[in-house]
Amino acid sequence: MKKTGLFLSVGDPSGDNAAGRLVVALNKIAPGTEIFGLGGEKLKFLGQRQLARGSDLAVLGFWEVARRFSFFRRLLNQCANEIADKRPAAVVLVDYPGFNLRLAKRIKPLGIPIIYYISPQVWAWGKKRLADISELVDLMIVILPFEKDLYDRHKINNEFVGHYLLEDISDEYIQSEVPQSGKDVLALLPGSRPQEIQRMLAPMLASARIFNRNHGTRAVVAAIEGVFDYEAALRPFADDNISVVYNNPRRVIYDSRVVLTASGTATLESGIIGRPMVVIYKTGFITYQIARRLVKLDKIGLVNLVLGEKVVPELIQHEANPKKIASELDKFIMQSSYCDEVTTKLRRVPEVLGGKGASERTARLLGEYL
Repeated sequence: MKKTGLFLSVGDPSGDNAAGRLVVALNKIAPGTEIFGLGGEKLKFLGQRQLARGSDLAVLGFWEVARRFSFFRRLLNQCANEIADKRPAAVVLVDYPGFNLRLAKRIKPLGIPIIYYISPQVWAWGKKRLADISELVDLMIVILPFEKDLYDRHKINNEFVGHYLLEDISDEYIQSEVPQSGKDVLALLPGSRPQEIQRMLAPMLASARIFNRNHGTRAVVAAIEGVFDYEAALRPFADDNISVVYNNPRRVIYDSRVVLTASGTATLESGIIGRPMVVIYKTGFITYQIARRLVKLDKIGLVNLVLGEKVVPELIQHEANPKKIASELDKFIMQSSYCDEVTTKLRRVPEVLGGKGASERTARLLGEYL
């Protein structure tokens, strides 16, 4: 097989994780394939030649992105020029739609195949992005089952490959038994981006204080080394039985009896492992005011979207306050039938997500372009 390059554009840690597993699988099919573009630490470790630091890419919110408009405009130009110069076999875009769809529009005239892996949340943001994708993307590779139905309805070329998390999480963790009394741990998952952690961690810690005092439990923060000063955030809670574990979020979930998590990929991780959870979402005032007018969903947690119903509670913006959060967490301890019902429904998550092998299936699709 011809050893030819791929431009891979990834802008956040979860995308970096998924793309990293994809590159490992691709190396088995087409060893020596040059990978260049944008990514994080995993892709850097796997040899991607990167045009920017991964830490500079993970920005959340309309206002936050607008403040760095000049940086992203320069980066867009740099990526487009690099693609035009190198002429890769294909351009692979991973999630990160605010940047990646603009890049697709810039490079479409080059005639290079554009493949999108991990769909933008078109099901949340309405139909405009569907029109853009139909015009710009040659193949959409989706990881959530309801996305395939959506793209099929709009006659957009797509393939459902399943979710990479099922191969990324240890077998012993998947749908494992919930620890019972004596190991009462509340897992706190405030996200992976500094802005996200800044907004989520404080109400999580305050909720954990209330929850621990109510039930004699302890709480553990799933932290990422070098991203945020967790220790400083925990100082006011020194007497509240809250600790930090770095760089091992799945173990923190596995060891927990109940989870408090930011919305997003962590809700699926918790669902795959089989832990009941409360999902919260908080963002800046301007971003929230824009989003509430644009988003067309009655639920935001990925685990609820995948299961097609609000299995676990979601608290958004002002509702994500310590008292309300602690009250929802209390139900999993105080109401055993409710906890059992939620846990039973979560057992469906691995099957609904399509089983293992997403990265290998995606690599085979990309291999056709090499």
